[in-house]
Amino acid sequence: MRRTAAVIAAGALALLTACNGDNAGGSGQHSVASAPAAHVTVLPKDGSADVPPTVPLEISVTGGTLGDVTVVDAGGTSVHGAVKQSTDTPGSEVWTPDSPLAYGTKYTLTAKAANAAKEESRASSTFTTVTPTTLSTPSVGPLGGTTVGVGMPIRVFFDQPVADRAAVERHLKVTSSNPTDGVWSWLNDREVHFRPSQYWPPNTKVTLDANLYGVDFGDGVWGQKDRSVSFDVGAKHVSVADAATHTLTVYDSGKLVQTYPMSAGSSKNPTRNGAHVVLQSYRKITMDSSTFGLAVDAPGGYRADVEYAVRISNNGEFVHAAPWSVGQQGSSNVSHGCINLSTERAAWFFGFARPGDVVEVKNSVGPTLSAKDGDIYDWAIPWSTWQAGSALK
Repeated sequence: MRRTAAVIAAGALALLTACNGDNAGGSGQHSVASAPAAHVTVLPKDGSADVPPTVPLEISVTGGTLGDVTVVDAGGTSVHGAVKQSTDTPGSEVWTPDSPLAYGTKYTLTAKAANAAKEESRASSTFTTVTPTTLSTPSVGPLGGTTVGVGMPIRVFFDQPVADRAAVERHLKVTSSNPTDGVWSWLNDREVHFRPSQYWPPNTKVTLDANLYGVDFGDGVWGQKDRSVSFDVGAKHVSVADAATHTLTVYDSGKLVQTYPMSAGSSKNPTRNGAHVVLQSYRKITMDSSTFGLAVDAPGGYRADVEYAVRISNNGEFVHAAPWSVGQQGSSNVSHGCINLSTERAAWFFGFARPGDVVEVKNSVGPTLSAKDGDIYDWAIPWSTWQAGSALK
């Protein structure tokens, strides 16, 4: 019986060893050893140069979970930022700095990830951002916080020629409280304007976000900073200057408020046809024919002090007081291209008009307003031609 008990005990011990020892331990060791390492990929690639400072720093992980992501400059100073899901590359994440990366700077991006066994993998990339030949910050009109008339386009002026117009135009975003069909149109390689097909809807708030930092304008020129400008479009002021009837009719929000006799440009100095935009007003100004190439003492030359002058183009056209031509106002055109009114009527118009208001000239013997006449001839350009001026076809 002792021998039988010993055999039974030995068998039981063997059974416990087979069920609980070798197999359990072997199974655990096999599981840990077979966990694949996480694979981490980062962009831009290590050693990249001339990287735009706004380029997405992309991180992708397979076989694991993303852990810490750090970015340091060449001096080892950490750059603060956060990881977000990429909207452009499914399955990837991007590290976004709290403040934009600088131009001409070396950075190192390091990303860590862990596999199922919590074993760590990492990837690093050292890259250098581009050093521009020239930095450009455009000027913008209208100015922020102003109220303008329904004819005022958004104007962006560059101090360097823009070689890559499409790249720049993509980063000019216009939003308005009353939606429009507005389009950007390049008037030349340094100037782009935005307007709708018709005048702006009155009482509209408009914002331009010019997100140009880190944008390559081409030929070594890069955007220096972002700008945001908001302005208001006020009531609809549109006046019609009819050179055939010698009459100026003034409308406020579609309602006729004044009908004035006037005198437009003579046949030798005709007023330009088309929609003019009020630019600025002068309570008093000295007008001098030499400013457009005609000497003061030459036949037809002049120098005169003028009151209540409202500039409607940059070619010397104004609506202004002209007491010397009251006898011709309402019957003939005798000016050098301006719209002449009596002093009292000019004073009223001076108080009524604001930059961006529209003065539509028609039936003049002169040509249509064009690029030769200054920087706002936008409404004289047919809509299809205006649309063709966009760099984004």
